[in-house]
Amino acid sequence: MNKQALVLFAHGARAASWAAPFERLRDLTQARTPDVPVSLAFLELMEPRLPERVAALTADGVTHITVVPVFLGQGGHVLRDLPLMVDQLRIDHPQTTINVVEAAGENAAVLNALCDYCVASLAA
Repeated sequence: MNKQALVLFAHGARAASWAAPFERLRDLTQARTPDVPVSLAFLELMEPRLPERVAALTADGVTHITVVPVFLGQGGHVLRDLPLMVDQLRIDHPQTTINVVEAAGENAAVLNALCDYCVASLAA
């Protein structure tokens, strides 16, 4: 049986407060998926980085990891850096399936939710 995990992958920043919305997103997601561990990983400037997070999950017996890039746009980090990192992780952890979905900002439902928020701001 596959033991799954969900990793929300964000850029990272020097200010610890920057991570607060991502931590709330992790907590909201975890509440909806109580049987699947949900964690954060960062590209840079914050810990844990994605390789460390994947290594820890694999050590815990996880065999299927879904990575959700929590980026609004598919810039160089999502288009270049992440695929290279995941290619290496697949080599380092051949027993683990690593699936990367589209960047959050590329998803129609996410864009519609942001649009609803923007339109509602006119009435605020």
